[in-house]
This record gives sequence, C-alpha cells and structure tokens, in this order.
Amino acid sequence: MLARAARRAPPRERLPSFHAHPPYVAGLRERIGTDLLWLPGVTVVVRDDAGLLLLARRADSGLWALISGIVDPGEEPAVAAVREVAEETGVDVVVDALAAVSTTPETVYANGDRSVYLDLLFRARPVSPESAAAARVGDDENLAVGWFAPGSLPDDLQPSTRARLALLDAFEAGSGAAVFSA
Repeated sequence: MLARAARRAPPRERLPSFHAHPPYVAGLRERIGTDLLWLPGVTVVVRDDAGLLLLARRADSGLWALISGIVDPGEEPAVAAVREVAEETGVDVVVDALAAVSTTPETVYANGDRSVYLDLLFRARPVSPESAAAARVGDDENLAVGWFAPGSLPDDLQPSTRARLALLDAFEAGSGAAVFSA
C-alpha cells in the first residue's frame, strides 16, 4: 500500500484567499516565497459529555471542520492542541489521547503558498460543562462554531474532517496506540 501511494501524485487542496500565518511562518515566507513548507500541525477532536463533536465553519473554505492549527517552535503538541481549541472556540479542553499521526495532502493557498503538514490528531474533552457551553467564534479563522451529534454532521463538512474522524474510529477500536495512516 505504501509503495503504491508513493507513486501517485499527491492530491492538492486549493483554498480561498483567507490565510493566517503565525509570525515565524510569515518570516519564513518572506525568505522562501511560496515554496513548499513542511509544518507540524495538530487537529483536535473535542467531544463533550453527551458525545457531541465541536466543529468550526472555516473562513477560508466555508466548510465545517475539526479544530486545527500549527505547532509553534518549542511548543509541546498537546499544548498546541489545547491552545488552538481555546483560541478558535473559547472552549478550554484537556487532551486525553494522541489518536493518530498522518500527513496532509499538499495545500495550495490562493496567494500561492504551498504547505504539507505532519498532523497529530488528538482527542480532547471540555474541562467542564460550563466551558463547553462557552463555545464561540474566537478568531478570524472561523465563521461559526457548533456542537454536532456524530450521526448528524453537517453536509458541508471538510473532507479531511471525515478522514480524521475515521482515524479516530480506528484508534478507538484498536489497542489504544496511536494510528499511523498510510
């Protein structure tokens, strides 16, 4: 399976004009332009006590997605996961598992920037019911946030979110060790 996947051209995702950079990525972009960057990222599946999933409607694509972001230099990935959820949704969470490790397809942003992400998929839960109830749009990366039943996810769901939820399902059905996608 790996050899066959390596021979195929990697899929690419083109995103609309909205594109936010952490300051260190902006500095790199000043030096390398739109050349391909390999970046560490986190995606967080947040489930409340009722099993509802926290999703955000992305400003760049208009699609609903799991919370994700870039790990800052020197930052622990689980800390980045907690930070991203708080920044984007106002919900304070505790990470309880690293569920999967994968790479993303090459993303080409409207300005031509190209990135591939090493994605660490974390499972998390709100620290309290009050924190879950405080969900709100916390930054300009998202247009809306909401809690959804796993069987009633929005139709306009980002394809990578479905893939990551499948990785979480594989993790939860397995031995408890992180899943590595091929």
